[in-house]
Amino acid sequence: MSGLIGKKIGMTSIFDENGKNIPCTVIQAGPCVITQVRTSEVDGYKALQLGFDDKADKRASNAAVGHFKKAGTSPKYKVAEFKKFEDDFNLGDSVTVEMFKEGEFVDVSGTSKGKGFQGVVKRHGFGGVGQATHGQHNRLRAPGSIGAASYPARVFKGMKMAGQMGNEKVKVQNLRVLKVVADKNLIVVKGAVPGHKNSYVTIQK
Repeated sequence: MSGLIGKKIGMTSIFDENGKNIPCTVIQAGPCVITQVRTSEVDGYKALQLGFDDKADKRASNAAVGHFKKAGTSPKYKVAEFKKFEDDFNLGDSVTVEMFKEGEFVDVSGTSKGKGFQGVVKRHGFGGVGQATHGQHNRLRAPGSIGAASYPARVFKGMKMAGQMGNEKVKVQNLRVLKVVADKNLIVVKGAVPGHKNSYVTIQK
């Protein structure tokens, strides 16, 4: 799937032609530079490696500087590969947000916000004891029984318990493109996308 690397700017809302208020996310998509062309003969598959967001040479390793120098561009903060581009591109070419059209649907991938160690009420939506009967005390948000006894004498894998929440790669599929602002490299998609403001996302057609 062809696509672009972008940066989440934030959320807003716009009105459609029927006067309905639609929540949407603004993403700065590209311009991205083709930093490597993968071929079946050399790499075993066809893909394009894109780079986004300039980085100073002193902040990159010598290997990275040399890699980007082959494409005639400066080092980049974010690099990603995309397969099945409809158009032919060469090393050093630029890919812009104009590849997207208003009304089509895209998939957006990003890293969700990290929320640290959370209990079962916040992490899995448990109801909690809620000060119910039988003399409950200090058990408002406790997980309750986890089912283990002398048999099976262990806790099953995947049991919903407290633990680290968020900071995972998440893909949101079939988001409609509401607006493309080519002169400012912006794309507006319906709904929310994972990640905090200024986090990197990949947009796939």
